[in-house]
Parts: sequence; structure tokens; C-alpha cells
Amino acid sequence: MPHKPRTISGVEVTPLCDAVGPMGPTIRRPLTEMFPGGGLADGPWILHFHCYLLRDPAGRVTLVDTGIGGADSPASSWAPVPGTLPGELAAAGVDPAEIGTVILTHLHSDHASGAVVEGRPLFENARYVLQQAEADAAQGAMLDQILTPIKGQLQVVDGDAEVAPGVHVHLAAGHTPGHQIVRLGELAMTGDLVLHPAQVADPSIHYVYDDDPVKAAATRAEVLGGLRAERAVLATAHFDDPFLEL
Repeated sequence: MPHKPRTISGVEVTPLCDAVGPMGPTIRRPLTEMFPGGGLADGPWILHFHCYLLRDPAGRVTLVDTGIGGADSPASSWAPVPGTLPGELAAAGVDPAEIGTVILTHLHSDHASGAVVEGRPLFENARYVLQQAEADAAQGAMLDQILTPIKGQLQVVDGDAEVAPGVHVHLAAGHTPGHQIVRLGELAMTGDLVLHPAQVADPSIHYVYDDDPVKAAATRAEVLGGLRAERAVLATAHFDDPFLEL
């Protein structure tokens, strides 16, 4: 079942839990290797895979990220497929056809694979919002199986933009070339800006699967510093609790 929603700036925000589980054996590594210098104890890292559903008073519906997808998704080699996003949406009382905007924070398989089912866009009436730098860097399965099927509905932005009333995207590169976060009032939906709570306390802690760990750490420090000054609320992708108040 979806988590309890919050109302932010008049918009109902519902965290959807697409899956819970560890990374599969193909890329599983000790936490000390995945977050070098983080001082974390070795042990299994159980990830929660969150997407976010936004419903405003005018009836507009926006989805942030689409999860890991089906059993045949590009995430199947390492993530706990299939994801349960369709069921989470149904439990929240939303049909995929009602969603007008889908924001993809980036094209890693656990954030974007649920956008396509059986070769067709799941959200048939939606614009899919992606940063230009992310689209330009797409390759392999994410290009062929995800980006190509949605290209007719793709809205590419370059940097900061308002993509729905009151909903803004902000380029936060480093984890991937076009990684973006999503802002709604005091809420920041952070994608993979932070992957482990240790990085909130110390943004300099690298993550081994960042495309550019140095840039990712600098971006994380800058963005979290600004959000902390605002006393913002984070809506995270992989923490146990989806909401974190700074």
C-alpha cells in the first residue's frame, strides 16, 4: 500500500513503494566499497524504491520516477523485479491514463524502467520530462527499451524549468550527466542525489556507482546546503522512510 500522503503547497504528495530489497548478486558489494570513506559497517543494504505521485486541486496528476519495471526490465539483473508501481497507483486510486506528466530524475534502470510496458509507454497521455544531458548520454538497454518507445511523448528540458504548475525541475548532475531533482514548495524529490542517510550527514561521501563521484559530491553538498537553509523536506528514492525533514 502507498505511504501516507502529505499536502505540500496545496498538492497531495503520495510516496509509492515500487519494491524493497537488496541489490542482486551481479553488482552486490560491501557497503564499505559502495560508500568509500563513509565508515559504514558491512552488511546487506536493503533499498526502498520510491516513486512520488502528485495530485493538485485542479485534478492534474504528476508522477516522479517510474520504478524498476517488469520481470524483463533493464533492472532485472540486479533489482527486485517486478516492481509494483501499477498496483501502488491502483491502491492510490489513479489510473495510468490520468497521469499528465511523468518526471524522470534520470535514466538508471530502477528509476525509469517502469515507464514502458511490453514495448509501449505505460502512461499514454503523459509528457515524459527529462534533461537534455540525460537524453544525450542514453545508451544500451535504457536507450533502446525505455527512451526510444517514449520519444514521441518526451519533453526535454535544459537546466531548471517549471514542468507543471508549481512543479520545478533543477539540474543536479554528477550521479548521471543529466540527473535532476524536483521541487514542489518546501519539498525536494531528490532522486539519487543522496542514496544513503550517511550522505545527508556528510555529503562528501562518494557512491561507487556515481558517473562522476567528485561532481556528484560537490552537487550534493551545494544542493543539500541550500535545502538545509530552507528547512526543506526531502522525498528520497531509497531510504526506509520516504520523507526526511532537514
